[in-house]
Amino acid sequence: MHFKEAYARIAALRANLGKVIRGKPGIIDLAITALLARGHLLIEDVPGVGKTTLAHGIARSINCSFQRIQFTSDLLPSDVIGVTVYNQSAHAFEFKPGPLFANIILADEINRATPKTQSALLEAMNDRQVSVDKTTYPLPRPFMLLATQNPLEFAGTFPLPESQLDRFTMCIKMGYPDEEHEREIIQSSAHDAFEDLSPALTTEEVDGLQRFASTVRVDEDLVTYILAIANATREHKSIKLGVSPRATVAIYRAAQAKALISGRDYCIPDDIKRLSTPVFAHRLITTEHALDSGTGSGTALIEDILSYIKVPV
Repeated sequence: MHFKEAYARIAALRANLGKVIRGKPGIIDLAITALLARGHLLIEDVPGVGKTTLAHGIARSINCSFQRIQFTSDLLPSDVIGVTVYNQSAHAFEFKPGPLFANIILADEINRATPKTQSALLEAMNDRQVSVDKTTYPLPRPFMLLATQNPLEFAGTFPLPESQLDRFTMCIKMGYPDEEHEREIIQSSAHDAFEDLSPALTTEEVDGLQRFASTVRVDEDLVTYILAIANATREHKSIKLGVSPRATVAIYRAAQAKALISGRDYCIPDDIKRLSTPVFAHRLITTEHALDSGTGSGTALIEDILSYIKVPV
């Protein structure tokens, strides 16, 4: 795959998503960035702003397998991963894969499941595989988990542990549409936009784009810039736990993907600067005297750090 071909395929995917996600080109680009970086996406916002629509749009835009899992307090790990059952005709135990064995997974309201069920996703998110009864089963490629959660409704929820938050490449907020695009949404609500949404890419093409994105050039001074931001989160007086090495790898890969989406085969400082908040903010744990908690305070702290870290030129 050459550069022009890669950019053309990304443009087709972007245009396809634009048919169902109105007036949110920045959100679409972040979602595609996470996909090309072989990452996972946490979508945190109030109900009704298009979180599940984004996940459905990505799945419909790729000719791939898709599963939606509604996370509830009574959901068990076997309901997600699968279960081993005895086959009487074969006189042997067989593994019946669960909904996790798909290319695109929508984990709806992920924080409503118990920690036991949430932890069932950790191996899949990190290693693209699942271990059941001493046997390891690879997940299909590409594999992407999109999870949603409501940041305001906490009744009957279980906050995601740091180990799981760290496995999400990015955390984004959809936000309300502007008046013009909300008018379009209202007037088109009688028609299902997904009916006209045909796949723009195949799984093989997505896998090729992911491989191509990993070849985008990142200069040494940009790696130094990433490390400076990461170290600042570990030393900041209002941050108890800074970002991990996994986070620095995530932003490196995300910057490569963002450069490709922007029509470049090389990264620039602005790629890292723009991605620092969605990649780093949700991973931070603030100190007790911080003004707020959660991703809101993380965003403010990342912006503060970016204001004094020297940008390479």
